[in-house]
Amino acid sequence: NASPSVVFITKLSVQMDPFRRNVMTIPAGTGSGFVWDDKGHVVTNFHVIKDAINRGRAKVTLNDGTEALDAVLVGMEPDKDVAVLRVEAPPDDLVPIAVGSSADLLVGQSVIAIGNPFGLDNTLTTGVVSALGREVMGVNDRPISGCIQTDASINPGNSGGALVNLKGELIGINSSILSRTGGN
Repeated sequence: NASPSVVFITKLSVQMDPFRRNVMTIPAGTGSGFVWDDKGHVVTNFHVIKDAINRGRAKVTLNDGTEALDAVLVGMEPDKDVAVLRVEAPPDDLVPIAVGSSADLLVGQSVIAIGNPFGLDNTLTTGVVSALGREVMGVNDRPISGCIQTDASINPGNSGGALVNLKGELIGINSSILSRTGGN
């Protein structure tokens, strides 16, 4: 149910080709997000798009794989690692995610992480809630409290994707991985 709501985000960087003296737009990274409403609002992690704000731009590819749409930043809360983009798309092309609640989660409850790790569209991993109320460091080196810890695989590119319950309802945003070895 939630998979059609998850989008692929590409950060683009604008650079000068020194040999041809023309401006090029090249990919500078990828991430995930999800459609919030039929007005084109897309929620993602701030760290997914932060480099695109000043040095380039971001594009959003909807789940149907149509052409990447230009995204405009309309809101951000860097201290919570959340950003809101907006894309121009017909409402019929947008599939808003169903919103659940994280208030009544229990350790051991099954969860699903949906995103685009390593640029691979529509990847789904499963796991359980491992702990609640965790604190992680945000992009501004400030702690973000109240986080959900899961053992569902979260890889580079999953950031900004949806963490959902078994009903397909949004309960969190995939954000980071803690690894002392560099592996997942």
